[in-house]
Amino acid sequence: METGMDIKNIGLRGVVVASTNIGDVDGSVGRLVYRGYLIKDLAGKASFEEVVHLLLNESLPNGDELKAFLAQLVAERAVDAELIAALKTRPRTALPMDILQAAVSMLAHHDPEVDDPSREANYRKAIRLIAKLATVAAAWERIRNGQEPIDPDPNLSHAANFLYMMNGEVPDEDIASYFDAALVMHAEHGFNASTFAAREIASTRAHMYAAIAGAVGSLSGELHGGANTRVMEMLMEIGSPDRVEGYVAEQFDSGKRIMGLGHAVYKVDDPRAKILAPMSKVVGERFGETKWYEMSALLEQVAKEQFKKRKGRDIYTNVDFYSASLYYMMGIPMDQFTPIFAIARVAGWSAHVIEEQFAEAAPKPMLYRPESDYVGHYCGPEVCQFVPVEDR
Repeated sequence: METGMDIKNIGLRGVVVASTNIGDVDGSVGRLVYRGYLIKDLAGKASFEEVVHLLLNESLPNGDELKAFLAQLVAERAVDAELIAALKTRPRTALPMDILQAAVSMLAHHDPEVDDPSREANYRKAIRLIAKLATVAAAWERIRNGQEPIDPDPNLSHAANFLYMMNGEVPDEDIASYFDAALVMHAEHGFNASTFAAREIASTRAHMYAAIAGAVGSLSGELHGGANTRVMEMLMEIGSPDRVEGYVAEQFDSGKRIMGLGHAVYKVDDPRAKILAPMSKVVGERFGETKWYEMSALLEQVAKEQFKKRKGRDIYTNVDFYSASLYYMMGIPMDQFTPIFAIARVAGWSAHVIEEQFAEAAPKPMLYRPESDYVGHYCGPEVCQFVPVEDR
């Protein structure tokens, strides 16, 4: 189409659309903050449940608060039998993220407060979604493999319970703690694509479930949530450490990317990657299969060196680079990597929906309505002259 006009596609980069006190990403120095706390001070030190409390309630809980909060989450883990029955009617080949998005909408059908717009009701909806989404993801993994879903265990943590419901075995404390830390690192990440989607939908005064379903849909795209699956596929394609150097050269020679390197925001290594890398190493040693970590570490080194040599600038690891091998060694199917992302990020999404609709410190929230530059159609920037069908 020739219009004689510049066509813009900036993806809202650099455009500030709202204020928040939930999270912050400073990509220039690799700084990720949840409600004032650095991610390096939360991951592996605070449980996922503590971090959920932080995101929803603006503070880390004390002992009594945590006990009460855990009781709230545990009480909401089970999903209605009708929803499980509905999942059993789905084709076994359905994509897990599509199942998760559909399930969020179905969960709305079973929430007696779905049409209650109050802040208190939205807080309770957030608790239900955070508790139930993990149950749904685990249930689908079993259903699609011809197995019966496993009921949640009220004595297990959120992280351990998910692994138990998916695999049928209670994980040991170390594996559960690593998975818990991974959930913490995925719980929030500023105004990324899926969070923006949730807030944009929430700005219309749609209910919590509609906003979260939209966020899940956004996360399902490979440019946002699917990269760790592609990292693992890449590692499997390479196969062994001795093939890493040749693979990197081939990818760069053909103008292709190395998955897990590069980020839209970070100009240094993702702080989460720095935490995940040693976890991947330890879990590999634990299971006697270190090649995935070894390949990842070598791939990072070679790719960074080659990129610098070819492009004259640096490239950095993101959260997907080491989470892929970590999840794989935990026995999690590759197409479940992104649903795991979702069952963690629902905490951040929910907090953002509540902030979007009820922020007290900010001006009254506005309906998101960005502008665009209309560059015209085939008849140019002017309006087209209508011609009746018989004369076209």
